[in-house]
Amino acid sequence: MKVILVDDDVTMHLILSKMLHKLPEVHVVGAFTDTKSASFFLQEHTDIALAFVDISMKGENGMEFAARLGNVGSPVQIVFVTSHKDFALEAYELSVIDYLVKPVSQERLQRTVHRALQNWRAFHLPAIQVPPAQQRRGIVITALGDVVVSNETGRVKWISRKCAELFAYLLLYRGRRIPRSKLVTDIFGGMEQAGAESYLNTTVYQLRKSLEPLGMREVIRSENDGYALEWQDANIDYVEFESQVKELQTIDASQVENALSVERLYTGDLFGDKAYVWAIHETERYRQMYTSFVKRLVAVLISSGDTGSASKLLLKLNEHNPLDESVIHHLMMIREMTGDKKGLTVLYTDYVRLLHQELGIRPSEELTVLYSSLVRAITDKKPKTAKP
Repeated sequence: MKVILVDDDVTMHLILSKMLHKLPEVHVVGAFTDTKSASFFLQEHTDIALAFVDISMKGENGMEFAARLGNVGSPVQIVFVTSHKDFALEAYELSVIDYLVKPVSQERLQRTVHRALQNWRAFHLPAIQVPPAQQRRGIVITALGDVVVSNETGRVKWISRKCAELFAYLLLYRGRRIPRSKLVTDIFGGMEQAGAESYLNTTVYQLRKSLEPLGMREVIRSENDGYALEWQDANIDYVEFESQVKELQTIDASQVENALSVERLYTGDLFGDKAYVWAIHETERYRQMYTSFVKRLVAVLISSGDTGSASKLLLKLNEHNPLDESVIHHLMMIREMTGDKKGLTVLYTDYVRLLHQELGIRPSEELTVLYSSLVRAITDKKPKTAKP
């Protein structure tokens, strides 16, 4: 998959190029300090799949650049890379696939690229493999970490945040009729009744208009004073993730590579940072499903001696929930296995400090005892200097 970089800071070209070079399925073919140069390049090279774009640039900024590409139907996927968090909501109105805040971690970048690769692969299969009629029906829905709908003709560009939310709601309850009264309460709660009902009418219209360019207007069906999402053969990422997890109820050494592939399917929490109140239960259910799956995978990795991969997964869990003591427990065990006494001490003391600051409590006695025993174990392993 070919990638370009658009950032007026040349240093970011070097940093991103180095990070992307570690991902074998992507190839950086151009780096530009302004959108004008990038636009000329895209006109000459129609096979570019992904652009990492800074927002704050002289002349045309990243937002304007992305909007212009969207208006002309460019197939290039956009990822904003910026030092500012304040533009996130406005950025997602442009249907960008991700919004990365500098400094960008390798793990975060890899998840973004994985999502872009999924979209790209879905629409670049050889024509002989997929009959045209089936291609027209092919739909890819990304709901882990975002709300994106694509088919072979492009991506849905949401007219408003509320129409994206309505789609996400109907997707979660796909195939079921949702009464208008429930939609008004869950999505437009807090508004005056007549205003909320009018807003719902407008949002349904906007949602259908958003889906129309991709030939999907009719999937939003009106039925008995309610609405339903009716789709056949859609590729929904969180459904696929749950299915794969259920198939791997037990993980052994022979299934590690498969399990790692399943882990990579989870590119973020359900609906990303949208924080829909009505989706809290399902968001937490998928987060717990992911956490439990990763912990089982970590146990196998540790038992097979792959402490590096295990540490990466545990640190990812720790980033999601720094207070999870079981994650700290496993990380401490790995520090002992690798003889990293200093790292063990820093990990434990930082956790103790975090618990005190956030909750006003101390770690469990089990963890305290474990820390002491692991420190002794590392000390005992070190060869003693012989006396002269």
